[in-house]
Amino acid sequence: MRDAIRFVRNGRIVERRDFAPTDLLLDYLRETEGATGTKEGCGEGDCGACTVAVGRLRGNRLVYEPVNACIQLLGQVDGCEIVAVDDLADENGDLHPVQASMHDHHGSQCGFCTPGFIMSLFALYHSTEERVDRSTVNDWLAGNLCRCTGYRPIVDAALAACGDRRSDRYAANASDTAGLLSFLLDEDDIFVGDSDRFFAAPATIDNLADLYESHPDATIVAGATDVGLWITKQFRDLPKVIHVGRTKGFDEITETDYDLTIGAGATYAAAEPYFRALDPDLGELLRRLGSKQVRAAGTIGGNVANGSPIGDTPPALIALDATLELRRGRDTRRMPIEDFFIDYGKQDRQPGELVVSLHMPKMNASHIFRCYKISKRFDQDISAVMGAFRFTVSDDGQITEARIAYGGMAAIPKRARNAEAALTDTMLRDSRAWSRAFAALREDFDPIGDHRASARYRNETAHALLGKALIEAAGTTSARTRVIGHRVVVA
Repeated sequence: MRDAIRFVRNGRIVERRDFAPTDLLLDYLRETEGATGTKEGCGEGDCGACTVAVGRLRGNRLVYEPVNACIQLLGQVDGCEIVAVDDLADENGDLHPVQASMHDHHGSQCGFCTPGFIMSLFALYHSTEERVDRSTVNDWLAGNLCRCTGYRPIVDAALAACGDRRSDRYAANASDTAGLLSFLLDEDDIFVGDSDRFFAAPATIDNLADLYESHPDATIVAGATDVGLWITKQFRDLPKVIHVGRTKGFDEITETDYDLTIGAGATYAAAEPYFRALDPDLGELLRRLGSKQVRAAGTIGGNVANGSPIGDTPPALIALDATLELRRGRDTRRMPIEDFFIDYGKQDRQPGELVVSLHMPKMNASHIFRCYKISKRFDQDISAVMGAFRFTVSDDGQITEARIAYGGMAAIPKRARNAEAALTDTMLRDSRAWSRAFAALREDFDPIGDHRASARYRNETAHALLGKALIEAAGTTSARTRVIGHRVVVA
């Protein structure tokens, strides 16, 4: 058992024992270190002004990922290197290539957002992106907001700095840094505090399950992209925090020819290539979920376990007939993911019970899948309506099964059972069956209106998304073709 966290700052190991369960990385940098280059903007992981780079060992390789320090708990950075904007210029005052390029291309005016842009681009500079074009840069900067300069000079600066990446001192020191991080990796549980107030990070799934069973009132934290806002916006006191980021195997992703298993601690970034391989729509769904900073920290399991009615992944997982594995102590159980959601803020989860993994059957040649996210902003916005559709189509073009799920249409992510029944055992191109399904959809949902969308808008959008899915499915299949994702295979 270890009663301290350890991380790397500027080539040295820092050890901290005196911190509260809800202390944030941003506050440590600004108030303890005096590293005030990192700014506090929105306090909820939207504006990106607080972005820092977190260095981790992925296998034997040192990887830098952008993270929002304003909602990252200090305890989460155990075993990592933290790079802030204050660190980038060398001891002679020479700017990092990304900083120099931002200066040369006039990429800053007020400068408040600039540190976050710099650190996102620092992570891009060290990424494995084979080609850095304008689209790539835009994706990396989707979580950084600027209200002064405009994005063109910032993107130009990124293209100039990252298009022809040369080694900086972080790359030159990568071997030494990796050595420090390897030294920090151990199999000790972390427990800082006492039985009434603590930050804990178990090293094994068994220890995690036992600790949570003993403290069912504790808050489970994976990426803190949701829990962080409980602290910064709702001012909740969370006396007991159990972090799953050090739990070996909790983030494991495995696949066979038939299914995909995703550990609840797997981040969106880690899961994205697997989702994209299942279907391009799934890959695009994850690309539009939050920002690079959010996807580097947030987890698939957390998106399900928090029970939000507007979470992006649950409708898609429901449509794909995914199942959920839960664990309490040494007891485990599995259920269809749709059964996990009972009512708003209520899930089928007992006190001290964890979501440990998700299991997704892979699609075959008879399946057609589509999913669509509708939001006010294209990037980094919460869904107003999320629709996911999987049709099983026979050789002669008959729909033998329809699985239709929506988010934002009810208090929970929910299947459209009546619309499914109206389509099942009908021909895919039967317009009369479509009309019956559209009418049935009105019986499936009675959405509310809120600041994201009115009830009428949600109803009309759900209707339109079902029509879009059917039109696309009917246009890409016949008795002689199959669709796997977006690929048409001629029989």
